[in-house]
Amino acid sequence: MRLERKVALITGASRGIGKAVAMGFAREGAKVVILSDEPQSVGMEVVAEIASLGGQALYLQCDVSEKEQVLMTVEKSVAYFGNIDILVNNAGICPFHDFLTMPISLWERVTDVNQKGTFLFSQAVANHMVLKGTKGRIVSTSSIGAWVGGSTQTHYCPSKAAIENMMKSMAVALGPHGITCNSVLPGAIETDINREDLADPVKREYFIQRTPVRKLGQPEDLVAAYVFFASDDAYFVTGSSLLVDGGMFVNLQ
Repeated sequence: MRLERKVALITGASRGIGKAVAMGFAREGAKVVILSDEPQSVGMEVVAEIASLGGQALYLQCDVSEKEQVLMTVEKSVAYFGNIDILVNNAGICPFHDFLTMPISLWERVTDVNQKGTFLFSQAVANHMVLKGTKGRIVSTSSIGAWVGGSTQTHYCPSKAAIENMMKSMAVALGPHGITCNSVLPGAIETDINREDLADPVKREYFIQRTPVRKLGQPEDLVAAYVFFASDDAYFVTGSSLLVDGGMFVNLQ
């Protein structure tokens, strides 16, 4: 119960990594605001799962790239639970596309959701935390793609590098207010973003063999990292990046 009496707002939390983190936070005692742009019925399924654990959750729809929606969502969350102690910026998209033919509209949409969305929610929640005197936690989902490249991810990888650096810069800005800012960098995690890509048996086996622990990551494999950064255990950790990739990055063989 490391997050007991805490309120956590998690973007992109209706499925994948975000949902796993929401469930993990609920198990640790947090009240959770589930955010996504999916229909109400999808979000309410996550709320029901958290309720089955004895937890409390609220579902709100929001396009993280729209400032007015972000501000309204933060207001509704505070009105419902009274405070926001933890923000997890997890909403992200990665529609794979060849670099030479990538339309600027696609590049802009990925940047808007991944990078701009992280900025908007971080700024809105941080202002609330400062106003309330909350020594809060901001944790953002970056990616191993922040450190490496991908031929069909020339929109995604730069946005994830920006998120990692944004947390470092915010750590400096918000440290005097007692707010910590950190990044989790997932490796090859099987989610809806890459499920179709990993359906290729050759590519799937390549990623498994490239990973020293010899398995693809699952969203649940990341939860402990988010819980640590969100908890009081990490009070002296800020501006840090934690790579959770089963050893893929260090394997040069």
